[in-house]
Amino acid sequence: MSDRPGGWTDDDRNDRYGRGSDSAQAEGARVMRHVQRRPAPPQQRPAPPQQRPTAPRQRQPEAPQYSGGYDDSAGYDGGYNTGHVYGGGNGHGGGRGDGGYVQGRPAPDWRRRIKIGTLTLVVVVLAVSIGTYFWADSKLKREVDLSKVIERPHEGDGTNYLIVGSDSRAGMTAEDKKRLHTGSAEGKRTDSMMILHDGSNGPTLVSLPRDSNVEIPSYKGSDSGKLYPGRGRFTKLNAAYAEDGPELLVRTVEFNTGLHIDHYVEIGFGGFAKIVDAIGGVELDIPKAFKDKYSGADFQAGKQTLDGQQALAFVRTRHAFTSDLDRTKNQQKFLAALASQTATPSTILNPFKLYPTMGAGLDTLVVDKDMSLWDLGQMFFAMKGVTGGDGTSMNMPISGSTSGNLVWDKAKVKQLVEQLNNDEKVTVSGN
Repeated sequence: MSDRPGGWTDDDRNDRYGRGSDSAQAEGARVMRHVQRRPAPPQQRPAPPQQRPTAPRQRQPEAPQYSGGYDDSAGYDGGYNTGHVYGGGNGHGGGRGDGGYVQGRPAPDWRRRIKIGTLTLVVVVLAVSIGTYFWADSKLKREVDLSKVIERPHEGDGTNYLIVGSDSRAGMTAEDKKRLHTGSAEGKRTDSMMILHDGSNGPTLVSLPRDSNVEIPSYKGSDSGKLYPGRGRFTKLNAAYAEDGPELLVRTVEFNTGLHIDHYVEIGFGGFAKIVDAIGGVELDIPKAFKDKYSGADFQAGKQTLDGQQALAFVRTRHAFTSDLDRTKNQQKFLAALASQTATPSTILNPFKLYPTMGAGLDTLVVDKDMSLWDLGQMFFAMKGVTGGDGTSMNMPISGSTSGNLVWDKAKVKQLVEQLNNDEKVTVSGN
């Protein structure tokens, strides 16, 4: 028999949590029947530890009764005796409010990552492209001043480039000259000359034989500025370049054709060979075997890959042919193949080939002062299109010869120039 209120015993104590008291005395304010508490989740009781003999427990003194009418030890539990803490959400005293589970990392936003990666790639490509453009543009040798050319014909539709291969040996060592069979002559002369017309009806490449019989017109000296009147003097076309350089050559071509030249491009022996080597050689199908001890040419018939030395020998060979027209056809064929094999993704997208190729060519290119890198690129791709699509390649129409010089067919030349000026499809045939 216990002296506790309501006649409870110690054995009944664990069964009365949260149930109130059956004492006639009113429950305290903290035990209110109209307030429903969420029941605590069932607890897993741990296995009782091994009991050791202990001394009998002393009876605890009776808890004092307060005037408020409630018994702290009997009427209010608050959940602490069971280990329940409100706000934990897991019934084990946790205060996380996440149901007892540890939240993992959020799933990666792949769409956002792809956008950022793409934007970064675009920025890098633009930066490299812009840097490459200005680097290459700064290497162009803008040495030809076409404003010095007098009495020029009117401009037609499309763009006309005068492309000149010179025998310049600038920058070549004695070993280079020997290996490339260039000789050691001082100065420079034109070894090949071509007009490339780039228009809406496809590109047209017209070779001008170096032995063409042309009239040297009046001109203004490129260095002195002095006016030299025309005397009706006829000579070979390459003599104009030897007499007063690129400006007189442009003046002579314009005077004898009536075609306005928009841009001038010149490359020497050394630069030509370096470009070919930089792209790993040029594949060419040679229809007939030939040799020339002067140029160093020694070719068998069939497909083969020419390195820089062989390519230079191929385009320079004269003595193996009966006419200079055969040599100009070889030059057209090779330049078209060079452009076609250079303007490929394997070269343009490969910096280990692109930069050496551009460096080799730009170091030796001489252009007019108004020519931009964009203009040069347009010329290059027009050259590539000569052998494909609507492209046309031909020699200047020839009607005969005089004193060993080739005479142009005036009627055909006039028709050809009209078609080029009007950007029409070329129907004139050359030799």
